[in-house]
Amino acid sequence: MAAKGDLGYQIFSFQDCKSSPDPIFELPAQCVAPTPAPIVIDNGSFQTRAGWAAPAAEFDSPRLLFRSVAARSRGAARSETQIGNDIPNLEPLRWLLKSQFDRNVVVNFEIQELIFDYVFTHLGISSEGSVAHPIVLTEAPCNPLHCRQMMSELLFECYSVPYVSYGVDSLYSFYHNNTQRNLQPPHTGIVLSSGYHCSHILPVINGRLDAVNCKRVNVAGSQAASYLQRLLQLKYPGHLAAITLSRVEELLHEHSYTAVDYHEELEKWRSPEFYEREVHRMQLPFSGKVPGGCVSVEERQERRAQQLRRLQEINARRREEKLLQDQERLDKLMAVQELLEDGLLDQFHKSLVELNMDSAEELQSYINKLQLAVEQGRQKLLHSDGAEGRAEVSELEQPMDEGDGVALMDPDLPEDTLPEKPANVVQPVFNMAEYHQLFVGTERLRCPEILFQPSPTGEDQMGLIETLQYVLARYTSEQQEALVSNVFLTGGNMQYPGMKERVERELLEMRPFQSHFKVTMASRPALDAWYGARDWALDHLPPGGGGVAEGWISKQDYEEKGGEYLSEHCASNVFIPMKIAKPAPARPTEPSVTTSTAASPAVTTVTSALTPSCLTVAADVSVVTC
Repeated sequence: MAAKGDLGYQIFSFQDCKSSPDPIFELPAQCVAPTPAPIVIDNGSFQTRAGWAAPAAEFDSPRLLFRSVAARSRGAARSETQIGNDIPNLEPLRWLLKSQFDRNVVVNFEIQELIFDYVFTHLGISSEGSVAHPIVLTEAPCNPLHCRQMMSELLFECYSVPYVSYGVDSLYSFYHNNTQRNLQPPHTGIVLSSGYHCSHILPVINGRLDAVNCKRVNVAGSQAASYLQRLLQLKYPGHLAAITLSRVEELLHEHSYTAVDYHEELEKWRSPEFYEREVHRMQLPFSGKVPGGCVSVEERQERRAQQLRRLQEINARRREEKLLQDQERLDKLMAVQELLEDGLLDQFHKSLVELNMDSAEELQSYINKLQLAVEQGRQKLLHSDGAEGRAEVSELEQPMDEGDGVALMDPDLPEDTLPEKPANVVQPVFNMAEYHQLFVGTERLRCPEILFQPSPTGEDQMGLIETLQYVLARYTSEQQEALVSNVFLTGGNMQYPGMKERVERELLEMRPFQSHFKVTMASRPALDAWYGARDWALDHLPPGGGGVAEGWISKQDYEEKGGEYLSEHCASNVFIPMKIAKPAPARPTEPSVTTSTAASPAVTTVTSALTPSCLTVAADVSVVTC
């Protein structure tokens, strides 16, 4: 939200959006009969999207969108875990948040199971012990076989799903946008995908992923957000706590852009006019009360008078309480002395022991002191004045308003001797609102730039375009022409304004003179992966009765071929089965016989050879033949 300032510039306020819990939907009848509709889950490292693959118009968008995080305190029960939108504000629980991802690969399957429980419950699936719907699930490019094996085991063993299909999210987006553009399959192109943890360069040739030449760059949205947070915290050390990761992500998504020419754009920011026009002033929340603000002379005098009256009341109340305590103690001691006068010596000595006194003289001494103290207290109450009230100010520890402390530190100082500034002197006004503003200038383009130049963040690796050039160099010139004719940009971290123009400019510098290329941005970079998976599931519905279909893994396939098995399709990884070299079985060797021709008698030595399975030392057996 932006508001015009007095000088014509814009002031933006943080939205600080808080999520509301997702509703639990009813299971639609058309998703159950005549055949169970597939459930499409885009398992992203930043956000999870889930919905139905059904032809009805009401299922054209994902029903669930939530952050891929879970919050559970140590030792808490499983039912107390908060998932996604159940967490209204992430910042207080930031230290408790856990994700199922390491980079872009699922490794924490306990959290993944909680995510699946959340998805199936909110989609309305209430069947006990099983999910009778096929699952379309996204996975990372070149996903490790072990991770796919664990995921298949979770889905088939824990949820008893009938079919599972795995695909790469960016390839689903590629498939969806090519279908919308009416391009005839098989498709050839190169996909530049940038998400929350990683960026990828994925060449696609004749509708299949060329996994050998895929490359990953470990710079994406999370690194850009961390970099922006460090820059702002160094720039505004007084607002460290206010510059939270959630606000930084909002800055990155709403106020950042990609420079077509980075160095030329930085030169523009040197101009004061350009800076004043383009800088975004982000207003932090603050309290309107200014400590030590400008106060008029009359208000200060009134505050001092109120403070003195309050101190006098407190002193008088304390004197009364002390006088009552002394009077009660005096009455008690006088009662003990009356026991002595009445001749009750036993009770008198017992009372002296209770009072921790040794003799009647000590008792009389305490009585005289208390009588004097009570009399002085009564006199003070009767002749109390302002001077006596001020004399005990140093004994009291009362909070006082800032600016009045000087007048109360010395109670004997007359009020008329305090120096006062003339009323006509203009005191400087402290602008509290401007103090709580973040001026986001060159940070708007410096943070997205790390996708092309990762070195400012400390990453020792190539940028996205340099890696693209390296991948293209591994193909022939004809293949390069085919690939660059369909350069496709997708992923949530590709949504910066100017990203498409920047890639086009980099390709113009990279490619030979007068060569042709075409760069296309996904229609919805963050959501097209789910839409592509839904389109694929509608075009390739699983067969009934446990049959075999392209792209689907049945429970029988899982049991026969193992959890790492993958049925390939146009948006999937390439399945490379794990080949484990089994050692050949060891064959025992024939015992060797050696004959020794010595003098008499003849000796034949038989040596038993040690086989690999034995753990004992070979023994030489000597047999003497006659």
